[in-house]
Amino acid sequence: MPTTAYNRISGQSLERIAALSDGVFAVAMTLLVLDLHAPAAEAIHSEGELWQKLLPLLPRLLAYLMSFLTLGIFWMGQQTQLNHFERADRNLAWVHLGFLFAVTLLPFTTTLLAEFIEYRSALLLYWLNIVLLGAMLVGSWLYASRHGVVKQDAPPELNRLMLGRVIVAQSLYAFGAALCLFSTYLSIGFIVLIQLHYAIAPRTSRLLRY
Repeated sequence: MPTTAYNRISGQSLERIAALSDGVFAVAMTLLVLDLHAPAAEAIHSEGELWQKLLPLLPRLLAYLMSFLTLGIFWMGQQTQLNHFERADRNLAWVHLGFLFAVTLLPFTTTLLAEFIEYRSALLLYWLNIVLLGAMLVGSWLYASRHGVVKQDAPPELNRLMLGRVIVAQSLYAFGAALCLFSTYLSIGFIVLIQLHYAIAPRTSRLLRY
């Protein structure tokens, strides 16, 4: 009985979930850039040598850009959900801890992809990381909407918007991952374009309006 009563009162602070999330996202974004290393000064004696040393960094820069956009998009998605929640509970808190677990994995899968950018398995592991992020957000919203956590004055179309955005995005990410059958660079390029679209949020596309 005491454990059951404790579970009913624990994890109710949305502010603490948001604060922890901001910290985890900040650390994950910082870890991404730590994988970029400037060429050693003693090895550079001309402009040409500098460019020769910088060119091999392009795969890492591409992976960094993609992952920074990924974290930015999912941070926005989580914050949007939290802003429409009336309260939290223990189960919802653990769902978001699972979401943050996926966030902390992204620096690792990014490094793996940057090191083995031409290997499909590295790209697929990175894509699975994105799938886990999306699945946890969907799980959060479904739980909240079924357990009376969403604010009562929320717009009626909010459920469609929340789920539709994640489902459409994950479908596009899956298509992008499938392009690795032809080229991992083609796959990464497509994923980056999708991320840029969601980051810029133009109003010209009906398919991606979520």
